Amino acid sequence: MRIRRMTAGDVSAVAAIEQECFSRPWSQAAFADAVNDANAIFLVAEVVQEFEKTPVIAGYIGMYVSAPEGEITNVAVTEKFRSRGTGKKLVEAMKQWAKEHRLERIVLEVRSSNEPALHVYQSAGFARLGVRKNFYQFPREDADIMEWTL
Repeated sequence: MRIRRMTAGDVSAVAAIEQECFSRPWSQAAFADAVNDANAIFLVAEVVQEFEKTPVIAGYIGMYVSAPEGEITNVAVTEKFRSRGTGKKLVEAMKQWAKEHRLERIVLEVRSSNEPALHVYQSAGFARLGVRKNFYQFPREDADIMEWTL
């Protein structure tokens, strides 16, 4: 698995993963805009599968930066590549990017019921700061606010 910066050529694959994973997904145009946004950093996890020559995008992570902090907006892994450490590798790669660019902290929101994601974030050193009641829709649900500091 290789973690690298998202390019315009990755947008359709990333948008397809977004559609698979979220009830209110970002559009392909939104990801295309993010590629060109100087305040955004999006990384993809690229995998070369056995018997295939072309790499496949297994997942992605996105963050908007307003120094000295970043806010993770999206993390998703396609079902085929879940439970293989892909999400954790993406989060760790983003933390490394944050260190290299001297960010002091990263914040994010996650559905309170999303146990796999909560586990990834906690194991990557994120701490729970609080809850935003009824933050998500479709279905309506609370969001845990989490933070990682350098």
